[in-house]
Amino acid sequence: MKRAICPGSFDPVTLGHVDIFRRAARIFDELYIGVFNNIRKTPLLQTEERMELLRSAVADIPNVKVVAFDGLLAEYMIANDIQVIVRGLRSVTDYEYEQGQAQIIKSMHPELDTMFLLGKPEYNSYSSSVVREIIRFKGDYSRLVPHEVVEYLNGKNSV
Repeated sequence: MKRAICPGSFDPVTLGHVDIFRRAARIFDELYIGVFNNIRKTPLLQTEERMELLRSAVADIPNVKVVAFDGLLAEYMIANDIQVIVRGLRSVTDYEYEQGQAQIIKSMHPELDTMFLLGKPEYNSYSSSVVREIIRFKGDYSRLVPHEVVEYLNGKNSV
């Protein structure tokens, strides 16, 4: 069974992320969405909130599992028999960063591979960082994220 993981902070999940998940889920038998805390960022949502929103956004994809992990991605992959990292690319800048990460993992764990999926042009400007900024300044982010995220944040902000 071929397993892959899409790791990220997904704070919050965007439509670009969901597109990558759908496409990767068609390629692999099981796709894990691995949520982690990025220590370089101040989170908008707690890990459990992000996981619940991800589960809602991919509820119609039967071979997807949403998980949280701490520590090294490669160690999590080995412990869970996951062979491939799937990363979405929006730009050359994404590629340069992800290529470096992939090469480090490959040099330490030759049995693990990384696969890049190009983001669809209509989603290439979408990033969780941009969405967080729009949210913080009370802008309209509804066209950038799944409706579950909009509903959740509208409910959270109305309290």
